[in-house]
Amino acid sequence: GIGTAGRFSIKATQKYKPSRTIRSVYYKGGFDNEMNKREAALILGLIERDINRTKIKEAYRKTLMLNHPDKGGSPYLASKIIEAKNFLEKVVRK
Repeated sequence: GIGTAGRFSIKATQKYKPSRTIRSVYYKGGFDNEMNKREAALILGLIERDINRTKIKEAYRKTLMLNHPDKGGSPYLASKIIEAKNFLEKVVRK
């Protein structure tokens, strides 16, 4: 009945809660003309001084899943997320 549906929806929303790496405050500014480490870290919700390949991969997957065009997200934002991941992977050689 309704009680079962309610419990299911609560469990489903808890399962897909954004992690702490995704910022809960919006960045007030546009994108820079060229990708840089600061912007890439902001896009993926990472802290600049604490970036490694594992964190890049995890943040990329979570951020892209939330913004994927097939799930109603913006193709432009998806391209910026991919660009941020590629940039950080080149910069971080660990």
